[in-house]
Amino acid sequence: MSQSYIQSATHNGVLTLTIHRPEALNALNGDVISQLAEAIDIAQTDDAVRVIVLTGSGEKAFVAGADIKEFADFNAKQGKNLAQQGQDNLFNRIERSAKPVIAAINGFALGGGLELALASHVRIASATARMGLPEVSLGVIPGYGGTQRLPQIVGKGKALEMILTARMIDAADALACGLVNQVVPAEELLPAAEKMAHSMMKNSPKALQTAIQAVLAGYEDGINGFDAEVSCFGASFDTEDFKEGTQAFIEKRKPEFSGK
Repeated sequence: MSQSYIQSATHNGVLTLTIHRPEALNALNGDVISQLAEAIDIAQTDDAVRVIVLTGSGEKAFVAGADIKEFADFNAKQGKNLAQQGQDNLFNRIERSAKPVIAAINGFALGGGLELALASHVRIASATARMGLPEVSLGVIPGYGGTQRLPQIVGKGKALEMILTARMIDAADALACGLVNQVVPAEELLPAAEKMAHSMMKNSPKALQTAIQAVLAGYEDGINGFDAEVSCFGASFDTEDFKEGTQAFIEKRKPEFSGK
């Protein structure tokens, strides 16, 4: 039986998933990826979970990259399979999660670690966090969505600067370019993530899911994002959450959403 690398805790609707591989600065290996993917999958149908927070154990690293030892001897076909499986099994799964995912970046987020944060819906960083995609310094390129998601978030120019120089940026620079949504002192990181999670949880779970789908549609090839928004907007009118939300507004009370 493989070692458990994911610590899971649910409190007041917030599922905190902590990558716990401190001896390797929480680097991603095959076991970490599969275990995290399983935890994300289970959360989708767990009614006790409303929002997911991803973080790393300790103060040094969120995730300091992929475990290079696992693929140092790979050929081109093996490398392609590694990237495809990682994207299909974990990174795309996080991005398409029906429940919001917040990355709480508590230290180094490099390579696959930054790509993990990029796949999340929102990113909060500690003031001591440092982020980067150093893959070109190893003779390879980002393979878990970094070349696609980073430009979407910070723009093509900044993304190319980060990728081509392989340099890290600090939390202040990450905030300035829109890579992270918020920067807080290290000791306030998880409370800040939980506060944001609870802000989301005040709203309709069904509408949150639909909003995520609509936003992502705008980045899908061959899909008109505005058309997708119209369809998602219309579909909302058939949900119990819409009926409850509008009725609560009319009655001047807090809504009690069912997520249906």
